[in-house]
Amino acid sequence: MRLSEIGESGQERLNAARVLVVGLGGLGSPVAMYLAASGVGHIVLSDYDVVELSNLQRQIVHRSADIGRNKVESARDTLLALNPEIRVTPLHWALDDDLDEQVAAATVVVDATDNFESRFALNAACWRHATPLVSGAAIRMEGQIAVFDPRDPDSPCYRCLYSEDGRAEGEPCALVGVLAPLLGIIGSVQAAEAIKLIAGFGASLAGRLIALDAAEMEWRELRLGKDPDCPVCGTPADEAARPGE
Repeated sequence: MRLSEIGESGQERLNAARVLVVGLGGLGSPVAMYLAASGVGHIVLSDYDVVELSNLQRQIVHRSADIGRNKVESARDTLLALNPEIRVTPLHWALDDDLDEQVAAATVVVDATDNFESRFALNAACWRHATPLVSGAAIRMEGQIAVFDPRDPDSPCYRCLYSEDGRAEGEPCALVGVLAPLLGIIGSVQAAEAIKLIAGFGASLAGRLIALDAAEMEWRELRLGKDPDCPVCGTPADEAARPGE
């Protein structure tokens, strides 16, 4: 509250916000913990997996005693121990039939998943309901963050960057490895972007993607353009052909 950019009004907006965090792995762990510590009033956690020993290297919201438990329940207990004044809703299932309901109810959606199918589905739902999406990814020594905001007419969406037909399915961290602190860095930036969107200060990463090479500790920024032919956020052909009014 002492930050002039946030203040009492910004803290009240955080308290009134509902954030959907999809994925309670290496990225979702720091995201959820920082959102809880920052006073986000309602955090909805979605993940259908259980905690395994190999997860603990990077998924800091879980503990050894949580092995075998549902990740969302393990994470809920950690968040409430950190901040008992907030509300945490665990969803131990894949968001299929209720995806639109959860996205529509959210102030911001945080994509902390590790597969393209989930990312495409979240992106499409966010565009249907005009809900900002904070996206992050990390593998080996490299990570990236972007914001896709359907409220901004100039913002591209996730589908503008990746073709659903031509994509190559990424390998999970469990198979190829990832530097654990890298996930903390990327997840922390995702949390910061979510807080900025809720409290309404600063310039979000909408229209930009920042990428980190942790081995060299070098950041790069890429400007993202909107694809007019994007099937999710592009202008329909019949509308584009219509003269301006």
